[in-house]
Amino acid sequence: MNKSLLYLLVILCFSCKHSSPSSSNNNFSLEDLKIVDLSYDFSDSTVYWVTAKEFELEEVSKGHTEKGYYYSANNYAAAEHGGTHIDAPIHFAENRQSVDEIPLEKLIGSALKVDVSEKAKDNPDYEVSIEDFLEWEEKHKNMPIPEGSIVLLYTGFSKYYPDKMQYMGTCERGAHAVKDLHFPGLAPDAAEWLVKNRKINAVGIDTPSIDYGQSEYFQSHVNLMTNNVPAFENLANLEQLPSVGFEVVALPMKIKGGTGAPLRIIALLK
Repeated sequence: MNKSLLYLLVILCFSCKHSSPSSSNNNFSLEDLKIVDLSYDFSDSTVYWVTAKEFELEEVSKGHTEKGYYYSANNYAAAEHGGTHIDAPIHFAENRQSVDEIPLEKLIGSALKVDVSEKAKDNPDYEVSIEDFLEWEEKHKNMPIPEGSIVLLYTGFSKYYPDKMQYMGTCERGAHAVKDLHFPGLAPDAAEWLVKNRKINAVGIDTPSIDYGQSEYFQSHVNLMTNNVPAFENLANLEQLPSVGFEVVALPMKIKGGTGAPLRIIALLK
């Protein structure tokens, strides 16, 4: 990452809430930060929804030209929703924000992690509940999840990526495979609770969907996105994050009118 850009992101994320403008603590150094990449790369092994177009890379040029310089270029094609990506509100809510319309303030800011990996370990159909959030708050001195937070849900299923059988519950593709999907997600009433009672900015998860695999009506998507709350799916490396005290920068490809897009998301730990 460009160092100048990173400095700007650090100042944006930390300066206002950690110190006054005149404080010497406002002099950040890259050496003081840990950067965690929460994104998978895109390749022919990238996990896509069973009915979505998978990633394709076509080589256009690779080698030395007649003029002597080296030149390489590719074409790529893929569905909006696959690999580490964002679900824009319009994905499940009519007349809501598309990818290009989501305010950056919803994609950059303070974040927290709710760890349900022990509960989901032997239950691929686990749904993160209101009780899980209340337990998180109790563990943190009864501190309510702060308004405007980015909430990341760690189920532990990222350890299976990109093994589709273990990660999704099936290696099959096509509409018939939907019935065989098994992975944890966010319960619909918990999604509604986060929006109405904690007014979060965004939510992310280390599984293929914010709704669990056996969902028929995708009500968690609906509850979030009706309220213009985007979701990040197929997140990586959440096990490297603490439960609090970090920032997230989640920048999707800016597709005009897009219902989703590939996402480069990082966490900044001071």
